[in-house]
This record gives sequence, structure tokens and C-alpha cells, in this order.
Amino acid sequence: MTPELKAINAQADLHHQYLLGLELMVSTREGPDAVGEWMFRLFRRQHEEKFLSSFKKLGLDGLPDAVACAKYHVLSNSMGGVAVEYMPETDKKAWVRFRYPRWMYDGAVVCGIPVEASRGFLKGWYAQNGVSLKNPRLGFVCVSEDMTGQFGFCGYFKEFDHDLREDERLTFAPDERPPAYDPAEQPTPPDAEWSEERLAKANRNYAIEYIRNGVRELVGVLGADRALELGHLSARLTGLHHYKTMAAAVGLDEGGPESAAKFLSALFQGMGDETRMETLDGGDRFAVHQMGLRIVRGLDGVERDHLLSCWTEIWKGAIASHREFMNIEVTHSEDGLNWLIASE
Repeated sequence: MTPELKAINAQADLHHQYLLGLELMVSTREGPDAVGEWMFRLFRRQHEEKFLSSFKKLGLDGLPDAVACAKYHVLSNSMGGVAVEYMPETDKKAWVRFRYPRWMYDGAVVCGIPVEASRGFLKGWYAQNGVSLKNPRLGFVCVSEDMTGQFGFCGYFKEFDHDLREDERLTFAPDERPPAYDPAEQPTPPDAEWSEERLAKANRNYAIEYIRNGVRELVGVLGADRALELGHLSARLTGLHHYKTMAAAVGLDEGGPESAAKFLSALFQGMGDETRMETLDGGDRFAVHQMGLRIVRGLDGVERDHLLSCWTEIWKGAIASHREFMNIEVTHSEDGLNWLIASE
């Protein structure tokens, strides 16, 4: 794997970890109802931005709605590093089963996430498929959930013989079981269109979108002050805890300001941003000029400010994780950010 791909993959993993940390923090500080509402808003926004626009890219136009929805979730999740199995039953009923391990509940995180979070994303995304496809008879039936200790997230899309009320678009049938899995039925993206590099970038961008939308929606649930308080702390903790994993991914060793600057430069390039590193004061200080800022691309005003204030805490935490204590300053420029690193 090329250094570029390693940096891209490292950014995907980092943003996954930040989302998990923030989700746990909201769950433990604000409670199940708050994280459930947040997940509902986050996944409804993700659905409205991504669902229909991705259908053609994945070659799903023209398929029966239930089949297309099931294949969509298999293909889109596989690009995000999630193993999902597809089991068609009829043109109007098709199953999906998510297999462990899943980054959404990495390690023992699954033990700390309340079921309300799962119900939130089910209502936010899965219950909305029929609405988005303008098919009032299409719903999702959940037969197994992660937090209930069954056999992982599993269910089926079904086109019923009547229009569904809002409360019928998502139902639960815990006694049902999926049909046998046949690997020959599993959909795959076209190789010509989805190279290794494009898949890696899709995975990274998908992870980044969770954070871009997640911070915005959390502000809507908790208010700006509390959302940013939790967003900053979870970002810093993620950077502190995840530094060595990121450094190893890009082949860098722990050291002083120069090493820290090289680390930031390599990881920011994994975002698709341009960087320029500068040595100052004969090597006592180092600057990294970051241009492009994919993390806030297309955002402006207060939403941009909120997101940047959280995201920069990841990297401050990563630098604070070094054995050598360092000062790090971040200033805004017309085309990006300037990071100044010096020994304490």
C-alpha cells in the first residue's frame, strides 16, 4: 500500500474513532434520549444528502425498490469498511445482515451505547427509504439489534400491499430469521469504476461526513455551548489516545517539534489537503501551513467555526500525547490553517 493510501485510511479510522468517542460522551453525560435524538437527526441528514444521489453511482437504478435498498446498504457499507450480507427473498422482500466486528461499535464500545442510539439511526435512515423513493408501501422490518445481544443488526426491506403510516415504516419482528446466505448473490461495485484508491477515498469521505454533520446536529440537540464542550473534549481525547496508531500508519516515530510537524503534514495530506512545512528559528520551531481544509469544505459562518474548533482539538491532543511537552498554536489564514509547534 502506498504512503498516500495509508494516510487516507488513517484519516478514515480517526474520524470513525472521533464519532464513537463523541457518541459515548453524549450517552454518558446527557443520557439515552439525547443520543437517540442526535442519531436520528444525524442519520436523517446523511440520508437526505447521500441516499438518492448514490443510487446511480452504485448501478441500482431500475431494480425493485426492496432489492435496490438492500443492495445499496451492502455496497455503501462495504465501502465504509462494514461487512454486510445480502439475502434476497423476493422482488418485494430483501434482507441485510451486518456482521461483526463493526467500526461503529469498535472493541467494547458496543457495551456503552444505549439502544436508543440504534433506534435513532433506524428511524432516521431506514424508515425513510420508502419516502425518498416515493414508494409509500416500502418499509423496514428489524429482526435483530446490536445492543440487545441477539445476533447483530439484521432485517429486511419489504414492499407491503398497502400504504404505510409513519409508525409502520419501521417495525420489529425479533422471532424471524433470515434465509441462508449465498455468496453468489452478494453485489459488488464495478471494478472499473471503484479502484482501490477511490474506495479508500470513499471510505474516508464517508467517515468525515459523520463528523461534519454530527457536530452540526449535536448543536441542534444540546445547544452550541454544551455541544462544543463535549465536541472539544472528545476530540482531544481521541487525538491523545489515537496518536500512536496514526503515527504508525504513516511510518513516523515520536519525537520533538520537527517530528510533530511531519506527523501533521502527513496526516493532513491524507485528508486531500495541501501542506507546506517550514523550519523557524534555526530548528527551534516548525510551522505547517495547511491549505484546502476538506473538513469544512462548503461550510461557512458559525457552522464552519464550530466544526473547526472541534476538529483542531484532535490534533492538539495528538501532539500532547508525545513524551516531549510542546506548545502548539493554530491560526487561520485566507486559504487554510497555520500550525506552529515549539518545545515547551
